[in-house]
Amino acid sequence: MKVFNWTNIRLLLMVVVVIFLFSFTSDRNKNRKLSKSVVVFVGDNAPFVRQETVDKLLIENKKEASSIQKVNLDLNKLESTLDAHAMIEKSHVFVTIDGVLKAVVKQKNPIARVFGDEGSFYIDYEGNRMPLSTNFTARVPLVSGRINKNNNEDLTSLLRMIYEDDFLKKNIIGVQIMPNGSLKMLNRNFDYQIDFGKLIHVAHKFKNYKAFFQKAVLDSSLYKYKKIDLRFTEQVVCTK
Repeated sequence: MKVFNWTNIRLLLMVVVVIFLFSFTSDRNKNRKLSKSVVVFVGDNAPFVRQETVDKLLIENKKEASSIQKVNLDLNKLESTLDAHAMIEKSHVFVTIDGVLKAVVKQKNPIARVFGDEGSFYIDYEGNRMPLSTNFTARVPLVSGRINKNNNEDLTSLLRMIYEDDFLKKNIIGVQIMPNGSLKMLNRNFDYQIDFGKLIHVAHKFKNYKAFFQKAVLDSSLYKYKKIDLRFTEQVVCTK
């Protein structure tokens, strides 16, 4: 029995041709220049960083994407560069079949703005500091007082709760951290102050506040109060 018959030879030649064509096409594709760059923002975030800024980082400060060859691209490096930006949470960079350098960008999401001895900055959804933007001002609660490693995690959890609740997000506009660690809050439409107390039983206190508000708003009694005390988990104490 012959090992190399015509069928085997033809199959071998076909494999060689396919490998050659693939190598040729791949090498030619690498040496092609990009056609353009595109930046896509995902999520509901406001424009804290301009598209032009991201595009400039994406093409590594070159005048235009068409001057860049595919072979010279380091996509991991580009993603790391974008992710290092103070306003960007995560990015994904890739090249499409038609030579478009594309970046899908998710911006950081601020949930509060801090005013303190160290200046003013945002706290993002992950509890990290985020600088203010010259492009847009987020409508989030203003936080004053001292934030430290002892209260940062619990405070971030509380601020997330406010951010994710439609009622609290519209109602709570200010949070003041007192020297003893208790919180006082300001609301948007009424003159009273909310004495929230320590960062404990947070969800239960907010539940009590929402139930009280929904009842009191019906008889317009909210205008009469100067302080709403939520420190006691079983009751809401109001002071005129």
